[in-house]
Amino acid sequence: MELTYYGQSCFKVMLNGKHILFDPFITQNPLAKNIDIDSIEADYIFVSHGHSDHIADCVSIAKRTGAQVVAAYEVATWLGQQGVENVFGMNTGGSWKFDFGTVKCVVAHHSSCLPDGSYGGNPIGFVVMSTDRNFYYAGDTALTLDMQLIPHWTNLNFSVLPIGNVYTMDVADAIHASEFVKSPVVVGVHYDTFDYIKIDKEKAVADFKAAEKILLLPGVGETITL
Repeated sequence: MELTYYGQSCFKVMLNGKHILFDPFITQNPLAKNIDIDSIEADYIFVSHGHSDHIADCVSIAKRTGAQVVAAYEVATWLGQQGVENVFGMNTGGSWKFDFGTVKCVVAHHSSCLPDGSYGGNPIGFVVMSTDRNFYYAGDTALTLDMQLIPHWTNLNFSVLPIGNVYTMDVADAIHASEFVKSPVVVGVHYDTFDYIKIDKEKAVADFKAAEKILLLPGVGETITL
C-alpha cells in the first residue's frame, strides 16, 4: 500500500484501486505550500471531526472529484449544506462495507466544531479492514483504554497516530496507544504545523525504537510504501 502525506493529519492511501483521502487541510497549512490540491485524486474522503485543520479543503476537493465524504453525521450534514452532494454520515461504533473494504468508526477523545462554529458531533477514528491492509487512523485523540478493543476486530498492519501533544497525544502516549492496538508500525501525524506542537523528530523515532516499535515520519508530499 502507498501512503502520501500532505501535512498535519492529511494523508491519502491507495487501497484496492481506490484513492482514499483523510482530513484534508492543505491550502491553509504553510508546511504544505508546495502541494497542488487540484492534482489530488480522491474516490473517498474520510473526516475525523469538524476542526478546520482537518476539514478546510474538504468541500473543494469533494466537489472537484465527486468523492464520497464519510464523517460523523453532524459533519456530513454540514458538508451537504455546503454543496457536497455525496456524503455518508456515520457515528461511533458503526461500520460499513465499502467497495475497498470495511470501515468501523471508533472513539476519539477530543472536541469538534465546524468552521462556522456550529456543532460538529463526536470526533471519531477509523479502523479500515480490507483484503490488502488493515490500519487504524486515530484522528485527534487522547490516549484511551477504548483502543484496546481494536485488536478484537482486526490485526493491524500499521496505525496513524497523532504525536504532537497539547491538543492530542504526545509521543509517549502514542507508544502506549500502539501497544493497546497491537500495531508494530506507526505513521506519526498532527505535529510541527504550529509552534505548540513542534517535536524533536529524532528523539521521537528513538523512543519508538526503544519500545520495539517503528515510527515513520514522511515529509510533506512524500509517498511511502507500507
